[in-house]
Amino acid sequence: RGNAGSSCTEESRLVNPSVRFKVCCIRDVAEAELALAHGAGAVGLVSRMPSGPGVIDDVMIAEVAAALRGRVETFLLTAETTADRIHEQVERLRPTTVQLVDSVAPDEIARLRELSLRLEIVAVIHVTGEGSVAEAREAARSADAILLDSGNPSAAVRELGGTGRVHDWTLSRQIVEAVDVPVWLAGGLDPENVTEAIAQVRPAGVDICSGLRPDRETRALDADRLARFSAAVQLAGVKLASAHGDQNERSVPR
Repeated sequence: RGNAGSSCTEESRLVNPSVRFKVCCIRDVAEAELALAHGAGAVGLVSRMPSGPGVIDDVMIAEVAAALRGRVETFLLTAETTADRIHEQVERLRPTTVQLVDSVAPDEIARLRELSLRLEIVAVIHVTGEGSVAEAREAARSADAILLDSGNPSAAVRELGGTGRVHDWTLSRQIVEAVDVPVWLAGGLDPENVTEAIAQVRPAGVDICSGLRPDRETRALDADRLARFSAAVQLAGVKLASAHGDQNERSVPR
C-alpha cells in the first residue's frame, strides 16, 4: 500500500495531519499554488469525462503535475477503464496518483500495477445505497485508497463526479469502518458542512470541487472560501484528536 491517504508535504501540515484535504478541479498552476498555500495535501486534475465540471486539457494537466512534483500529491481523475489506456495517460501526464472515477475490473487494476509500479491507485465509490458498502469492500482489496462521491454512473448522461450533491454519510461511515485502506470523502462538501461531515464519517481526508467555486460562470477557485474550508478541516481534526484523547483517558484504570 502507498501513501494516497497520508501526508507527504510541509504545506499540508498547516492542517491537522489526521485529516487531509484535496482541492479538485484545479485549472492551472496558479490555482494549485493557492490550494497548497492554504494547506491542501493533494490536488485533483480532471481529464476528459462524460459530464461534470473541471475538465482541463492534457497539456495543462502535465504542466501542473510537473510544477508540483515532489511537493504534493497530484491526482489524475480518469474515466478510462482499461489498464493500457490508464497507463498511457499516466506515462504522458506523470501524476503521483490515479483516481478511477468509473468501475475498473480487479484484473485491470492488477495489470495497471504491473505497468505503473510507483503509481498510487484510488478507487471511487459512488454512494447510491446499501450496496455501496459491499462495493467498497471489494474495491479496497486492490486499491490504495477509496474515495466516496455522489455520482450516478447509471444516469442517461453518466455522472462520475463533480455533482455538488451530498450523499448519505451514515453509509460513508459504514464504509470507513468496513475497509482497511484510507477513505476520502467527497460530494457536496463546503466550508459550512465539512466539520460535521468529518465528525460523522471519520475519513482520512476530504475532497472538494464545486464548494470552493461559487461563480458558476468563471468556476474560479475562491480564496476566501478556500481559507474557511481549510480552517474548518483543521477544526474538525482538532475535535477528533480531542475526542480520541478523552476516550483514552477514560480507558485508563484509576
